[in-house]
Amino acid sequence: MNIPIIAAILTAVASVFVAALTFWLTKHKEREADERKQKLEHYRDLVSSFSGIVGTDSTPEGQKHFARASNNLSLIASQEVLIALQAFQHEIRKSNPEPSVERHDILLKNLMLAIRNDLGLAKKDDLEKLSFHLWCSGADA
Repeated sequence: MNIPIIAAILTAVASVFVAALTFWLTKHKEREADERKQKLEHYRDLVSSFSGIVGTDSTPEGQKHFARASNNLSLIASQEVLIALQAFQHEIRKSNPEPSVERHDILLKNLMLAIRNDLGLAKKDDLEKLSFHLWCSGADA
């Protein structure tokens, strides 16, 4: 075969390969961004639901919102988040015979750090200084 023909064929094959690789990498990045966006929405809903389960702000509707938000995470959250969420749920359940504020805060911190890690936000966290607390409005119902 003629060298210019071989060169043209190799150039065409390389061009198709580069185009296919670029397309695949772009789609891969788009899927990652979409997954991250979905996770953020679910995590935002979970954290928002905390307001309905805290102190005097706790309501049956708030409990339902928390349950829905927690259950929805089963579809998208990392294993680390799901384990931390289950530990937190066990601590705050009404049937817990010995609830502990200290244990609650530790488990909440573990959950929030797992969420931040899953979203790629925890890279620079100083774990000694970082703490999380749930606040209620203090308004009477």
